Amino acid sequence: MSSSNAAAAVPTLRADVKLIGLVGLAHAISHFSQLILPPLFPWLKNAFDVSYTELGAVLTVFFVVSCMVQAASGFIVDKLGPRPVLFVGLGLLGVAAFGYAMAQSYWMLLACAVIAGVGNGVFHPVDYTLFNRKVAPTRLGHAYSVHGITGSLGWALAPAFVVPLAMAFSWRVALASAGALAVTVLLVLWFNRGALSLDVKTVHKATGSDMAAGGEFAFLKIPAVWMCFGFFFFYAMALSVVQTFAPTAAGHLHAVPLTLVAVCLTIYMVASAAGMVVGGFLAADSSHCERIVGAGFGLAAIVALVLAMGDFAPVLVPVMFGAMGFATGIAGPSRDLLVKRSTPANATGRVYGVVYAGLDIGQAFAPLVFGRLMDHGQDMGVIIGLAVVQGVLIVSAFNVRRARREALLPASA
Repeated sequence: MSSSNAAAAVPTLRADVKLIGLVGLAHAISHFSQLILPPLFPWLKNAFDVSYTELGAVLTVFFVVSCMVQAASGFIVDKLGPRPVLFVGLGLLGVAAFGYAMAQSYWMLLACAVIAGVGNGVFHPVDYTLFNRKVAPTRLGHAYSVHGITGSLGWALAPAFVVPLAMAFSWRVALASAGALAVTVLLVLWFNRGALSLDVKTVHKATGSDMAAGGEFAFLKIPAVWMCFGFFFFYAMALSVVQTFAPTAAGHLHAVPLTLVAVCLTIYMVASAAGMVVGGFLAADSSHCERIVGAGFGLAAIVALVLAMGDFAPVLVPVMFGAMGFATGIAGPSRDLLVKRSTPANATGRVYGVVYAGLDIGQAFAPLVFGRLMDHGQDMGVIIGLAVVQGVLIVSAFNVRRARREALLPASA
C-alpha cells in the first residue's frame, strides 16, 4: 500500500516544471533585492551626505540580519510549511524597497535594510524544502541548476534595472520600481499558490516527530551539517572575492583596460549560469556529487593560479574569468545535493537554514581579509587567495561525504 501511494505521489514533468519555475522566479527576486542599492550609491551618497563606508554598512546590516533569519526561518518552514514563509519574505522585500524609496534619512535606510534582511533570509529554507519534498528525485539536479541560474540572473538584472531608471527619473523612482517588481512576483506566486502547497502534517507523520528524533535541535549534532556549513562559508568567500576584488586585481596584474575589467564579472556570471545547465545533467546521479564539486572547483583553482602567475594578453583575462565561472557553475547543482544527502527527512528547513547561513557569514568575512590585501597592493595575493579558498572547497566537499559515512556506520553495525 505504501509503495503504491509513493508511486501515485510521483509528480509529473509539467508539475515539476511549474514548481521549479515559480521557485526560481522568487529566488531571482531575492538576489535582485541584494543588489538594488550598490549601483545607486553615487546618488545615495549625495542625497544623504554620507560616505561609501556608511553606505557599505547598510549592506552589512542587511547580510547580518539575513544570516540570523536564515538560520531561524528553517524552523518556521518545518512547522508551518514553506508557502506562507515565502509569501512573507517576498512581501518584506517589496516593503523594504518602497521604504528605501521614501527614506528621508540615513537611519531610515538602515531600518529598511533590517526589513530587507528579514525578507531575504527565508528563501533557501523555503526553496530547498519545496524542491526536496515536491520535485521528482530524477529532476532534482535540474531544479538546483535552475535555482542557481535564476539567482545569477537576479544579480545581473539589478543594476540593469535600477541605473537606467535613476538616470531617467530619480533614484527614488528606481527603488520604488524595484518594490513594484517584487510585489508583482508575489502576485504571480499567489495566483499559482496551489503548486507551492505542502502538507507539513503528512510530512511529519511520514518522517517521525521531532521528539522521536531527539528534539528540534537534534540535527545540530550531525557532523555533516556543520561540514556543509563550513563548505558554504568558503564558497561565499570565493564568490565575494570574484564579485568585489578579483576583476580589479587581475586588471592591475595584466594591465587590462577598465572597459574589459568591467565585463569580467558579467562574463563570469553568464558562464557560471551556462555551467549550471551542464551541472544539472551531471547531478542526475547524486552518488557522484562530491567528485563533481571537486572537479569543478579544482579546475577553477587552476584557472585562478594561471591568472595570478601567468603572462598573457589583457584580452584573455575576461576569457579566463569565463572559464572559471563555467567550472564553478558545473559544481553548483552537485553542491546543493551535498546538503540534501546530509539532511534528516524531518528537518529540511532547519538544516538548509543553518547551512546557508554560512553564505551570509562568508560574504561578510571575505571583504575584511581580501580588502586588506587590496589596500596593500597585493593583487597577486588576492587571486592566489581565491585559488586557495577554491582548493579548500574541494577538501570540504569530501569531508562532508566522510562525515556522512561515519554517521551511517553505527546504523549498519
